[in-house]
Amino acid sequence: MRPKRVAIVHDWLNQHGGAERVLEVLHELYPEAPVYTSIFDPAAMPAEYRNWKIVTSFMQRLPGVARHHQWYLPLYPLAFDSFDLSDYDLVISNSSGFCHGVLTRADACHLNYCLTPPRFLWNFDAYVEREAVGAVVRAALRPLITILRVWDAAAAQRVDFFVGISRAVVARIRKIYRRDAWLLHPPVDTSRFRPADRVEDYFLVVSRLVPYKRVDLAVGAANRLRVPLLVVGDGRDRPRLERMAGPTVKFLGRLPGEQVADLMARCRALVFPGEEDFGIVPVEAMASGRPVIAYAAGGALDTVIENQTGILFREQSVEALAEAMARFRADEFDPEALRAFARQFDTAEFKRRFLELVDRATSAG
Repeated sequence: MRPKRVAIVHDWLNQHGGAERVLEVLHELYPEAPVYTSIFDPAAMPAEYRNWKIVTSFMQRLPGVARHHQWYLPLYPLAFDSFDLSDYDLVISNSSGFCHGVLTRADACHLNYCLTPPRFLWNFDAYVEREAVGAVVRAALRPLITILRVWDAAAAQRVDFFVGISRAVVARIRKIYRRDAWLLHPPVDTSRFRPADRVEDYFLVVSRLVPYKRVDLAVGAANRLRVPLLVVGDGRDRPRLERMAGPTVKFLGRLPGEQVADLMARCRALVFPGEEDFGIVPVEAMASGRPVIAYAAGGALDTVIENQTGILFREQSVEALAEAMARFRADEFDPEALRAFARQFDTAEFKRRFLELVDRATSAG
């Protein structure tokens, strides 16, 4: 049974990344559904968003919120509490922050697509370490983080059904919220990627250049092995990484999608050194017929199958990654088998399975 009125809820719309790509697919499924969010910066988002019905909270009027939304951390629970969703039969929240805390009618269904429970709350020490937060600010934040954890755990009980994006996230939901969750991997547009007629002699990283992505490991391993490494992407960690890089490492910055797809199709392998909740880029590499060398943690364990779709290294160090890159043999992987594996994550498959889960959830009551 399809619910009559649907609303979508999203944490914030002031940056475009993996969470927003999921939102776009959800909006394709429910194009008439309004999107409720704390803040919306049209200049930072794709032009198509301006045609959506987007409902913002009181936070939209706060000074500097679009660029510095982290400053207003204590206000997000109030922002999502403030929305009146009483008209909706189905509420879909797409969250890694606070939006799962919305209030819904007692007879409505609230389905949460959980990208992860908030890392800045539940993995606070690691989060502030990699963001280089000073000791004084860290100490000042701790009481607030404790209060927000209490709110977050209580807000999770407002959700009727959780869906996690990877086995790692499903386990996190169970540990933190004491709730079961269905598993549904995020959508990947595999049709954008094709194999090349030749493979060239370089490894590839495609990533935002921020500390937790651990691109420093790939740079260090390439330096040690003296092998070519191309790095696509930009971010605040780029100056540090460029200072580390030897002569075989080249930084290409942000590139159009077509150029990224071409580089992916011709690389020896994609290198994925960080721990991610899922990781769309490895699936894109497989859709291009190329294997992946990944750190054995998080969402990579759902996609990188040892000696089938790539190889894993089990310690997050330059030494372990260099050893994996040295033993990697491109001719041991079948491009068509990699592409067939990637197709299970395609957007069309996501849509089909998501609608099945909605039917299960709305029929369960």
